[in-house]
Parts: sequence; C-alpha cells; structure tokens
Amino acid sequence: MTTHAGTTTTDTHCPYCSLQCGMGLRTAAPESGGSGEWPASAAPDVFVEVVERPGFPVNRGALCGKGQSAAEVLRRGVRLTAPLVRDGDGVLREAEWDDASDRVAAGLAAVGRAHGRDAVGVFGGGGLTNEKAYLLGKFARVVLRTANIDYNGRFCMSSAAAAGKAAFGIDRGLPFPLEDIARTGCVILVGANPADTMPPALRYFTDMRAAGGRLVVVDPRRTRTAAEADLHLQPVPGTDLALALGLLHLLIAEGHVDEEFVAARTVGFDAARAAAMAHWPERVERITGVPVQAMRDAVAMFASAPAAMVLTARGPEQQSKGVDTVGAWIDLCLAAGKAGRPLSGYGCLTGQGNGQGGREHGQKADQLPGYRMITDPAARAHVAGVWGVDPDSLPGPGRSAYELLDSCGEEIRALFVMGSNPVVSAPNAAHVTARLAALDFLVVTDVVLSETAALADVVLPGAQWAEESGTTTNLEGRVILRRAALPVPDGVRTDLVTLNALARRLGVERGFATDAEEVFDELRRASAGGAADYAGITYDRIRAEDGVFWPCPEVGHPGTPRLFLDRFGTPDGRARFAAPTHRASAEEPDTEYPLYLTTGRVLSQYQSGAQTRRVPALNRAAPGPFVELHPDLAERMGVGEGDPVSVTSRRGRAVAPARLSREIRPDTVFMPFHWAGEGRANTVTNAALDPVSGMPEFKVCAVRLDPVGKVGEAGSTGSAAGERGGAALSGSAGASSDGLGGAVLARASGAPGGGR
Repeated sequence: MTTHAGTTTTDTHCPYCSLQCGMGLRTAAPESGGSGEWPASAAPDVFVEVVERPGFPVNRGALCGKGQSAAEVLRRGVRLTAPLVRDGDGVLREAEWDDASDRVAAGLAAVGRAHGRDAVGVFGGGGLTNEKAYLLGKFARVVLRTANIDYNGRFCMSSAAAAGKAAFGIDRGLPFPLEDIARTGCVILVGANPADTMPPALRYFTDMRAAGGRLVVVDPRRTRTAAEADLHLQPVPGTDLALALGLLHLLIAEGHVDEEFVAARTVGFDAARAAAMAHWPERVERITGVPVQAMRDAVAMFASAPAAMVLTARGPEQQSKGVDTVGAWIDLCLAAGKAGRPLSGYGCLTGQGNGQGGREHGQKADQLPGYRMITDPAARAHVAGVWGVDPDSLPGPGRSAYELLDSCGEEIRALFVMGSNPVVSAPNAAHVTARLAALDFLVVTDVVLSETAALADVVLPGAQWAEESGTTTNLEGRVILRRAALPVPDGVRTDLVTLNALARRLGVERGFATDAEEVFDELRRASAGGAADYAGITYDRIRAEDGVFWPCPEVGHPGTPRLFLDRFGTPDGRARFAAPTHRASAEEPDTEYPLYLTTGRVLSQYQSGAQTRRVPALNRAAPGPFVELHPDLAERMGVGEGDPVSVTSRRGRAVAPARLSREIRPDTVFMPFHWAGEGRANTVTNAALDPVSGMPEFKVCAVRLDPVGKVGEAGSTGSAAGERGGAALSGSAGASSDGLGGAVLARASGAPGGGR
C-alpha cells in the first residue's frame, strides 16, 4: 500500500478471470478527487479507480476492459446494500440483518428436521476466495451435516481436473507458469480463445511466435485467437476426441513417439496405441471435417519442436465425453515425450477467478480441503481432527452441480447459494429455474441482485473483492492475496461474518472465524499433507513474493512453480495413458434439429454477466446476446444481419439478433451465454453429463434455426419474468436495468414455490 497527497494505492487483483491480474486500487476522499468522477447518486464514500500494477508477473500491468472497469461495480446504485426478505405478499423487502439471519437459520433447520439433513443443499461459486470456499465447505459438512454441496466450477474445468488427476496424479490447471508458454516451441490450443476470455495472456502466445514457435488452434470458429495461429483446425463441434486420436495415430505412424520417455516415465501406452490405430486419418477427417493434410501439418509442428504444450479450455471439456477428450490430448503429449520436461506439458486454461482454489478446499461434492477425497478414511480423519469433530460425523459424497440443481424441489428442499447465478449459467436453464422455484426455501448470498437472487426467499448482501482481504489461486497454481482497499459499506457483511452468524444460530459456536487470515491459517493446517498442500504459504510470504505456488508443504519450502520434472504425482511416479475411443455427442443433429449449437464468451462480458452487465462501458461494447451464423446458412434461411432469429432445441427456445460471419462453420451456430431473458443461450443447452466429471455438455447440442418477425413476437422459454410474473422491489437495495427484464421480486399467486 502506498499513500501520496491524500490518495492511497492498494496492490490487489482483478475480481474476474483465472489470470487474477495484478492491479492497484487508488482511493481518495471525495474532496481529493481523481481522474474522473462518479455520478452523485452513485458515488462511493471515497473516490476509487483502477490503476496499473506493472510489477505483478502474470499481466505486467496490462488489463482488459473488464479489469479496467472493475471498480464501477462498487457503486452504491449497483450493488446490494441491505438484506432482502420475501414478505407475506411475495415481495422482497429490506430487512435488518438479525431478522434476515434468523429467517435463514430457521428455514434451513426446518427443512433438515422435516426431510433429513441431505434435503438441504449448498451451491458455491468459483469466484469465492479460498477462505470463503473452505469455510462454506466446512459449514455444509459441520453445521448443516449435508452431503449435498457443489459449485459452479463443476461447469468450468471439472473434466480437465478428472483427466489430469488420472494421468498425472495431481490436478493443477497449469503445471508450469504462464511465462513458460512464451519460451516453448509449439502450442496446440484446443477450444480456447484467450484473445477474448483473458486478453493479457495473449502476449505469451505472441511472444512465443515472435521467437519462432508455432501456434495451432483447434476451434469450430475462427476466433480472434485462431486468426493469429500458424494453423487453424476447424472441427465439427463435439469431435475433439476423434481429432486428438487421429493426431496420435499420425504421431505413431510417422515415427514420432519418444520411446525412451514412454518406457521410463509412463504406463499404458500399448492400449493407447491400439485406440489410436483404430482412428486412421481418413476416418477422422470424415468425423471431424479436418483435412488429413492439416492433421499431418499439426503433428509435424508439434513433434519437431524441442519443447511443446497442449492447452485445453472449455471447448473439449464441456462435453459429455470431456474426460476422455482431455485424456486423449494428454496421450498425445505423453507419446511425444512433451510432458514432465522443461517448457513442455499439458495444461488447462481455467476460466473462473478461483476455479482452481475453489475446488481444492471443499466446495466439490467429493472433496475435502487439500484436494483430499471425501471417501478416503485417512483424509476424513485428518480434516476432522482440524475441525474438532468425529470423522464419522462427516457426510459422504453428494450430488454434482447439475444433479444438485435438478433435484431441487424434490430430494433437495432448501438451497443455500453463495456467489453463483445458475438461472443464467446452468444448462437447460428454464428447467433449473423451475426447480429453484419449487424449493421450500431458497437463500442467496451475492453482491448484486442476480437473476437467481431475484427468486430467493432471503437475499444476503456480501462484501466485494475490494472491501475484504482473501486469497485466490490462479490458473498457474499461484496463491495470491487480494487486499482490502475500501471499508465494508453500511448494511453489508463479509461472507465470513455471514457464515459465522448462521453457524452460531444453528448451534455451532466455534470454528467459523471472521478474519480471513485466521481462516487461511486453519486452511493451511487442513490442507497439510494433501495434494494441494498450502501449509507453507502465509499472507506475509504472499505479500513478499507476489504469490506462492502450491504444493508448498512448509514455510521454508520455495513453492513449486513447475510440477512433474522429476516424477509425476502418481504412486509410482509414472504418468498414465488414457486410451479412450471416440463416440458421438449425446445429441447429434437430425432432420428436426439439423444444426449444431456451441456457446462461449465475448470480450466485454464475464460468466453470467451478473456484475459486468451493470457496467455501462461494457454494455456499450457488448450490449446483448446474438446468434452467430455463416452467411451461406443465413441466405438459405432468408436471414440478414441483425434480424431476430430463434434457436430451438428439445429443451427450449432462445431469440436474439443474427450476426453473420464467415468465421464459423456453415453447420454450426454460436451464442454467448452472458444474458438472461429470451436471449438466454442456456435455455437451449443440453445437460447431458460426463459420467466421470459430472460436466454438462454446454459445447454441443442439436438445434433448429428460424427467422422471427421481431424479438417481441417470439415469446420466451427462458426468461425469469415469463416464469414468475413481474413485480417491484420494496426498498432501495439496488435493482438495475442490467437485463433482468423485470426481474421477479414478488411471487405470483399459485406459482411454484409460492407458498414459501
């Protein structure tokens, strides 16, 4: 923290993606001024602006538009400033904290008594700090005693996590720092578009190419990242597994296998070779649409580079065969000897801000802190010892994220949501919205009135990233510290304070500290000896070193920026080949639904848009949903640029303006998923789950495209307003015109859940 002439600059980190870019927050009393001014009606108590922080190694001062405008969500007119409780008329009204907390505790306890502890569910978020994620998992298992806790990170990189753990014994997004990308010889980037999703990271790829390295991008769309590649492979959506097997076939057939590495450091190659040989290039071309020569070129670039990497993101992961798909790409690395060596390996570009740490410390249904498995007796004993409870009192594994949401109103009768917005972000979202509406009791903790919060019985306002300290773990496994730059506003509480108050009301007086550093010290003890070992990481070390890489088992340990250079994390130190076989997606096009739909992000919005849709500059850049389609398809449909079109699947219908682009396959349409209402892409997406990871198949489903007269005539299968009926918020807790579309803040009589 530095102070100059009435201003203070606090070193902290961006609240958005997994880069966790370093930034400064400059604050000043209103009379001190700054480079701009808030509107008087929305001014914070102090002037605050984002400034560069060039010394942080990940982004070296660079910020995307979301990071640059991050302080705007701190405005009083945007964020929640008081608890909301639904009254007897079904209207959300402002309430005192004690009243709201009493109601939450009573509602959760009543459901547990009437229907059993596992009838209470907890749904967390990949943006929560490590301290919050840890304490939320402890709250579920020690206070609520429920097995049913999961988080929206299950929708992010759970398939990559499962495949990475199976292959290497340890799941860390990147087993090397981002800086290594700039120094490798070739990167195959599968289903990732960092130019739009994490722009400051793009420099590592451009630096690599400037030094003579080659970039191969695999994507059904010619994204801004693909346009910069040396080679773009444009497969049919859902065929990434076949493509990886075809490349492995060519690698083997053309004599590029590193036999010495395979013999010394892996097991299972014979089965992988047999699987690959069944996917000869011409067969793979028929499946994927990628020409054989393009596959040969990709293999030549990858195999000839002294060091090389394969990096995946949501494209291959968000499939009902995502674990197998990632496993096949890992097989390619292992066969070529491009793993466990400097500047080489497989890595996953994590999406959410703390998608890595959020699952390491207890939000996932099957895991305990330190990336311990909840079914492991030794893990249960260790964590129970830290928590001061009987190991037998800890529940077993619960439902994965979509399964948890799907069971709401039936097996799950009450749900506590912290920092997530599944009404927009979940697949088959109209169905999920209906399940949430059928709950006996719904409580949401968030910083804004999200679409999910608008359905709740109680909404608890949380402090924001700039108002509380806490750690997150970025995609490299670097544990960093967000520092508080502003006081928590009146009427708002930190989530740690909220959990403490609820635990006390539910009969657990101790073990829920409200100081983040105290919680982190307990997390260190709980993680000690686990795969994700934070025991040697302290707040002081993070401040001094700009982050510490896990595993770090003791304070004198330097941390581990690069994994697997000596051995992999398996019991025998060898990596495992996966040996999968290609299979079709859960839903392929047919005569009724003849096109593929794939979904993703745009540059100026983030995830469900709950925060970014409240930033005017970002809304000007990306004002709403759209349907991207090829001009040849548009001509056949009689659709022009900007015309409203409907995208219909077996689950529902979304409507948005057409955006014509020759950068997408003619058999595929694309929709971004950041918006609610009739343009909600996830109304259409398929909830078919990967059998290992529980990841839904966001990236591919079968749809029909139709022109419509105008958007207003189309109706809506996806809008919360259409499902609940409109009403007004009583009080001034921060409703905004962000796309809620007349967010439902009152319950229509006779609506599902209306008797809550």
